[in-house]
Amino acid sequence: MHHEDIAFHNVGELVADAGRGPDGRLLQRVPESVRADLNDGAKRRVRHPAGVELRFVPEGSVEVTLSVEPQNGVETSTVRVFWGPFQERVEHEIGPEPTTIEVSMPEKLDRIDPDERATLAFDPRVCRLRFPGEHRGGWVSYHGAAGERRPPREAECPDLTYLAYGTSITEGEAALGEHLTYVGQTANRLGANLVNLGTCGSNYCDAAMADHIAAREDWDVATLALSVNMVGTFTPAEFRERAANMVETVAAAHPEKPVVPITIYPNSRDLVPDHEEGAVCERFREELREIVAETDRDNVTLLEGADLLTDVGGLTTDLVHPGDNAMVRMGERLADELEPLV
Repeated sequence: MHHEDIAFHNVGELVADAGRGPDGRLLQRVPESVRADLNDGAKRRVRHPAGVELRFVPEGSVEVTLSVEPQNGVETSTVRVFWGPFQERVEHEIGPEPTTIEVSMPEKLDRIDPDERATLAFDPRVCRLRFPGEHRGGWVSYHGAAGERRPPREAECPDLTYLAYGTSITEGEAALGEHLTYVGQTANRLGANLVNLGTCGSNYCDAAMADHIAAREDWDVATLALSVNMVGTFTPAEFRERAANMVETVAAAHPEKPVVPITIYPNSRDLVPDHEEGAVCERFREELREIVAETDRDNVTLLEGADLLTDVGGLTTDLVHPGDNAMVRMGERLADELEPLV
């Protein structure tokens, strides 16, 4: 969506936020009409700006004013500035009070050889303010911008878009930066835009989310990481019903687009002997395998989580969430799997 000559990427709606003042607009990843029908956890999660980007091409200096609504004790958020694919060395911190970030294109980037520029998925003139998910920031509100600018042109951004639905691992909980999540790494390697619809602790294959993804026309390939969040909360039969609806709804709406379910990644349930939910976790994987085996959709391809996360030593100490090294390797492997499909 575009607002005030800025492209709000991965934003479903700018929500008027009374707590942020009369000009505050919350960066929400799905429209409010979709959020209202999600489970209670996901209703909160989609207000964390994981994978959100404010994109624009400045003429000179541009100032953008942002603030954070603290969540779960996290009172600040980090904003990383990229120029096309190029990462600035300085990061910006925003807090509860409106904070203004000033950006201008580094002069050296404007002198890149045109032939080299043509090989880049993003034009380096495109300023990208990139935001993290939970545990690395609260809810972010936009308060306005000053300075001459325009939204990026179509040719200045990737022509491929990768959509990812999943758990906190997809949202990128433990990664030290949004660009280091496995889905961010995958998108980078594919030269694609990323739509991150990961929802920490609340990936329940809600029908509203399935319908939302199915109704979108702005993606070319989708992964559905289904879903460690449902182990211990749903029975295998309940998981099967919800996951089957998710896969069928999305795949049927876009028979020409690859839809890639991913089984549960290796985690503490697999690694700790006699874990009471270890067998259930594997049962959920088998249910998803059967869902895909029984579908008559040619555009559905199953990937095993264990084939993407092969080094359990790359997990963080909770033995659930991949750390940066594991995220990078997962992104490499997933991009290798998706590339032939797109």
